[in-house]
Amino acid sequence: MSDPDLNNFERKLVPPEFYLGQNYPNPFSEKTTIKYCVAYKTRVQISVYKTEGEEIEKLVDEEKSPGTYEIEFSTCHSREGKNLDQGYYFYRMAAGDYSSEKKWLCINKLLRSKLC
Repeated sequence: MSDPDLNNFERKLVPPEFYLGQNYPNPFSEKTTIKYCVAYKTRVQISVYKTEGEEIEKLVDEEKSPGTYEIEFSTCHSREGKNLDQGYYFYRMAAGDYSSEKKWLCINKLLRSKLC
């Protein structure tokens, strides 16, 4: 049973600490979701990087109130209009004194259809 107000309820709960979740699904071919928690009102930045360290997209760059959030990333239509190449990428969250980094794998559609 699904409760449409669950996301609003979850967002209103104050997390005890900052947290950056592993994206899901991972690996992915078209889009993926990142869940993160903000413990107190502060500026939050989440960016995607190539393995060489080049920033390719800033997903979040704003002040956030305490709560739990999700952001979706699409490989096909990034804000810069570029498609991601197949391979490993990193995403990093910085908020207050907190910093965390995770890795994801982007696969092309042909490879994904062979894996499924």
